[in-house]
Amino acid sequence: MAETIATREAYGKTLAELGEKYNDFMVLDADLSGSTKTGVFKKAFPERFANCGIAEGNMMATAAGIAATGKKVFASSFAVFASGRAFEQIRNSIAYPALNVKIGATHSGVTVGEDGASHQAVLDMAIMRSIPNMVVLNPCDAVEAREAVIAAYEYDGPVYIRLGRLAVPVLFDEKTYKFELGKGQMLSEGKDIAIISTGLMTTESVKAVEILKEAGISARHINIHTIKPIDKDIIIKASKEIGNIVTVEEHSIIGGLGSAVAEVLGENAPCKLTRIGMNDEFGQSGKPYELLDLYGLTAEKIAEKVKKVLGK
Repeated sequence: MAETIATREAYGKTLAELGEKYNDFMVLDADLSGSTKTGVFKKAFPERFANCGIAEGNMMATAAGIAATGKKVFASSFAVFASGRAFEQIRNSIAYPALNVKIGATHSGVTVGEDGASHQAVLDMAIMRSIPNMVVLNPCDAVEAREAVIAAYEYDGPVYIRLGRLAVPVLFDEKTYKFELGKGQMLSEGKDIAIISTGLMTTESVKAVEILKEAGISARHINIHTIKPIDKDIIIKASKEIGNIVTVEEHSIIGGLGSAVAEVLGENAPCKLTRIGMNDEFGQSGKPYELLDLYGLTAEKIAEKVKKVLGK
């Protein structure tokens, strides 16, 4: 069985690794360092860490001020607060001047579980995608999360990194995995349908592809870790070669991966598109995998949906 690690764990560990190599950045947190895992960096480099308290807007404005002096900043909180409560400061103080602030947004999606709808960020990618100059990353496992954090550090400009609370299977080998910002990855080839997934849903989609294979259905599977700028080429290629695409995300189908793919297809290569995600609804309190099942986001439910799309 694959090892399971939360992407937020990889985030905290990678910040500490970067801190050993570089001294040109600071880490800020909104009194959640135990949960966001920035506490790992805090322990190693207390003089380069600041707890801004339960004041996310102030934290983002502080991050902007520090970045304006030439330093890089990682600012962390739960995704629902980072994207919602601090939207104005991110838009005006960080993205408008295109400052080097990297937003580590943990506890995204419905797999926050028992914390319920008030804490489940299912709109955050839509919000962040809409902001000019903002790069949006949504890694699927700990290996990809590590590489996403490194890519964010190396990128010149603001980045939103979407991370999860739940421990998820490690899909990739850290020795061979290569992360390229803005480029999707073909995880499996197929001819009947193309499944495009992101974040936690990549794990579920890998399982769904196997379920479909047993049913005689050949599915191409594409992992998209960069929601913005999205890889247009890999999407257009799937449209032209297969002509039937399903997107899967732990996020509203409005404004997230499904919308981004629809925009690419509509402007370049129209084809049949089905979006799987939260259907214009809030989540509710419950155990993570029970909620995924409720909202049709498990491997079995994804496979069922694909079969229905194909009329099988």
